[in-house]
Amino acid sequence: MPKTPRWQHRRSIESRAFRCGWCGKRVASHMGWEAESKKGAHFLYLCPFCGKPNYFMPEGRQYPGACPGEDVQALPGEVEALYNEVRNCIASSCHTAGVLACRKLLMHITVAQGADEGKRFIDYVDYLAERGYVPPNGRGWVDHIRSKGNEATHEIKIMSPEDSKELLSFAEMLLKFIYEFPTRIPQPTKPAPGQ
Repeated sequence: MPKTPRWQHRRSIESRAFRCGWCGKRVASHMGWEAESKKGAHFLYLCPFCGKPNYFMPEGRQYPGACPGEDVQALPGEVEALYNEVRNCIASSCHTAGVLACRKLLMHITVAQGADEGKRFIDYVDYLAERGYVPPNGRGWVDHIRSKGNEATHEIKIMSPEDSKELLSFAEMLLKFIYEFPTRIPQPTKPAPGQ
């Protein structure tokens, strides 16, 4: 277990379940501090796993924000870095940046699968679909990432939390389909000589 800081004068407060904005673990805590203001109660909870503080404002916003989505196994370095960047953007309430990063993530996935760089974005969508990197009936998700990404890129429009979280969900499933799930298939064993 990681070494935790020793916070002074902490006490038992109203229990809350949350995802820690520092370590990402799903936890419940009743240790921390509570303060009242004109807007309502403020809470500072200590994560029982890493010991770091998570601040909750009266309207429920959490700082630092917990990264949405789940870790995906077996990602290549740049794809993993960009996927985590998308998650961090959304955790920081930077939803337009998250949508733009999802669009860029789609390009990196496609090039990592062998597509040439510098193509039109629709060519990347076609590449993934035509080569079986998109699950059956999944071309719509990839095209939706492209479409929303284009909207964020070419229009004067701010993306909503729902927009960014939806695209993250589609991107996560695509990453699991391309990278993680194939690594879970048991590898066939070679028969012993003479069998």
